[in-house]
Amino acid sequence: MNLVLMGLPGAGKGTQAERIVEKYDVPHISTGDMFRAAMKEGTELGLKAKSFMDQGELVPDEVTIGIVRERLSKADCETGFLLDGFPRTVAQADALESMLADLGKKIDYVINVDVDKDILMARLTGRRICKSCGATYHLVYNPPAAEGTCDRCGGELYQRADDNEETVQNRLDVNLKQTEPLLDFYREKGYLKDIDGQQEIHQVFEDIDGLLQGLKK
Repeated sequence: MNLVLMGLPGAGKGTQAERIVEKYDVPHISTGDMFRAAMKEGTELGLKAKSFMDQGELVPDEVTIGIVRERLSKADCETGFLLDGFPRTVAQADALESMLADLGKKIDYVINVDVDKDILMARLTGRRICKSCGATYHLVYNPPAAEGTCDRCGGELYQRADDNEETVQNRLDVNLKQTEPLLDFYREKGYLKDIDGQQEIHQVFEDIDGLLQGLKK
């Protein structure tokens, strides 16, 4: 099974990726992992990517696409893969289509873990961390017994700067702007499967699992 996994920050995409990989034994391929592996192996494209990253610049599409091609050509991808974090643009999605055709493969499903933006805001802004011991809480899903105080050590809880409402709103807006054209692209192709990510974690996976069981028949 050849899969692409999508979802906005806070949608629970990482948790579902772990469960898919565990059950179906396909390699979980994230952009960051691919870059790190290519740089470690010292491939020509890996070294090119490193030169851009060392200067704090975005890695150009042609380099990213080349690294993806190298990764998908490896033996462990023969029976399938789970792409996470790629493609990010319609241009990359087009390139992926061509690349897979060259390799004699095609995408089976693009799984989009769909969660309402207001719920994502609550999920992403609710985190609190203990200043003393680093324990993590969530105001909705895992609140401390006493407001603002760590259950474990009695330390003061605080909100990280990147968890505040303004920062999270901006992060979601940027991601929405980027992913909407991509979702439309895959919807037109007939690959896109929206999964309700507002359910309990196990139910989200049951829905994904039901979808993937169909590929085995």
